[in-house]
Amino acid sequence: MARGPLALHRWISLSLSLFVLFFVHAAHCFYLPGVAPQDFKNGDDLNVKVNKLTSIKTQLPYSYYSLPYCRPGKIVDSAENLGEVLRGDRIENSPYAFKMREPKMCNIVCHTTLDAKTAKEFKEKIDDEYRVNMILDNLPLVVPIRRPDQENSIVYQHGFHVGLRGQYAGSKEEKHFIHNHLIFTVKYHKDPVTDLSRIVGFEVKPFSIKHEYDGQWKEEQTRLKTCDPHAKRTVTNSESPQEVEAKKEIIFTYDVEFQESDVKWASRWDTYLLMADDQIHWFSIVNSLMIVLFLSGMVAMIMLRTLYRDISKYNQLETQEEAQEETGWKLVHGDVFRPPSNSDLLCIYVGTGVQFFGMILVTMIFAVLGFLSPSNRGGLMTAMLLLWVFMGIFAGYSSVRLFKMFKGTEWKKITLKTAVTFPATVFAIFFVLNAIIWGQKSSGAVPFGTMFALVVLWFGISVPLVFVGSYVGFKKPAIEDPVKTNKIPRQIPEQAWYMNPAFSILIGGILPFGAVFIELFFILTSIWLQQFYYIFGFLFIVFVILIVTCAEITIVLCYFQLCSEDYLWWWRSYLTSGSSALYLFLYAAFYFFTKLEITKPVSGILYFGYMLIASYAFFVLTGTIGFYACFWFTRLIYSSVKID
Repeated sequence: MARGPLALHRWISLSLSLFVLFFVHAAHCFYLPGVAPQDFKNGDDLNVKVNKLTSIKTQLPYSYYSLPYCRPGKIVDSAENLGEVLRGDRIENSPYAFKMREPKMCNIVCHTTLDAKTAKEFKEKIDDEYRVNMILDNLPLVVPIRRPDQENSIVYQHGFHVGLRGQYAGSKEEKHFIHNHLIFTVKYHKDPVTDLSRIVGFEVKPFSIKHEYDGQWKEEQTRLKTCDPHAKRTVTNSESPQEVEAKKEIIFTYDVEFQESDVKWASRWDTYLLMADDQIHWFSIVNSLMIVLFLSGMVAMIMLRTLYRDISKYNQLETQEEAQEETGWKLVHGDVFRPPSNSDLLCIYVGTGVQFFGMILVTMIFAVLGFLSPSNRGGLMTAMLLLWVFMGIFAGYSSVRLFKMFKGTEWKKITLKTAVTFPATVFAIFFVLNAIIWGQKSSGAVPFGTMFALVVLWFGISVPLVFVGSYVGFKKPAIEDPVKTNKIPRQIPEQAWYMNPAFSILIGGILPFGAVFIELFFILTSIWLQQFYYIFGFLFIVFVILIVTCAEITIVLCYFQLCSEDYLWWWRSYLTSGSSALYLFLYAAFYFFTKLEITKPVSGILYFGYMLIASYAFFVLTGTIGFYACFWFTRLIYSSVKID
């Protein structure tokens, strides 16, 4: 029996070594393009699609045509998947159309005269720093911005701002100006053999220009004085910007230029994925990785050595007198597997945690292998939702297996609660937030049809699968405890202050949170500051570290608890690592006040509502990891010693 911990120690050391060697390369990650490449001949039509208007100040997306922009003859919605709808994407056709490798200047889209209402709408969107998002050949539109602190360094901003606000012509009053002239740059990669082209970049430079023309307006035939295609010159912002005011005429125009690029089609997303500062990201992740691995190694060594000594000592006790003098964790062997209070609720949360763990694990694997490409909009969210539904079978199995071990008999009741408790809570919060978004007339509001589809997925697929898993789990023989439980519970002695449940639970959540908080910064930035996040290799490493950390910190604190003759470990093991969710929510609040510029109460409610859902899910995930680690640990140590 004494060989068990030593062999386990060697196995953990070998596993960690292989893990580091294998995943250092995986951290670079890659992606699959997601769609088949499209070849264009010279003169082929290129149709630009418009997406939602977004703002990092309000976090409320709006449809492009919610503003009085130029419209095509008929607005056609593109087919959107479940993830796109939940993200608030609204992809539609646009009046911007040009031909492959045929540059043009001074193309007139339309002209409009603002009234008081439309002028107000434009001003509000400019004040809230809304950006216009467009798509060409599945590539999002970006604005290249040169960094002032670094020469020849360019960062890319998603979409262009609706307009800008500032002073003009010596006026002390701030005015609103609209970006009504767009200079598109389409980058293409040419096949030298076939002369066919593939689009590898879509950029824009927006300008505000007060266009002027002679005579009557003749639609696209109008000759603009501020734009001369023969001289290849357009007036820029500084000379005459277009002010946004009622009864002001605005003419929308655009130029198109084509630029050959050495970037191949398979690598065209690299520009979009490298928008953040790479060096800071690498340094932060590696630093966090090394610290947590070191702490985890130290915890594992301490625990294994301590247990090795304890088990050896207990197994050498020969006389009854020596056995009566035993202290520590062996003394509570008759109570350690006594079912906890509220055991039904524990079974429900453990089953839900298994479901969530399965969803995250499979999603991570697909993401690391490159199947969840950024070109497949909404693919990540769709995959997570579907995996959550299908993982219901494991939720039912896990909760009922634990329930049967606690001598429970009404498995159908516990199954229904497992299938409903967590999703119902999340759905209730989501429904309230969606009502708030709908009240703001935002495109981010989930339509009734999509809401109905979510309910069908839940009750039509997830709930039946939970029942299938529960049935299989209940038919299996109950898990046998390694030691017998006394009929009369043992009195727990008075505990030291540092063994107080609230204190130890709060301390236990610090290390798991420390394993993820660096990566959490980048995840929050990608979600709330509208940047692509695609370093899933790093995220997978952090996820594995989180699992190891949750398991080890829970085992350590559980061991100290049992040594102080406190056998009420069931719920505490769940809450110890689960308390990291509290720190996650506090960090989200810190991020809100230090990094975001949200000022509207509605946007603040949305932020904290969604972060509450994320923290709740994190609690269920980490709590379940800690519980199973402690469950395995207690069964291992009590089956490894002689019990008279």
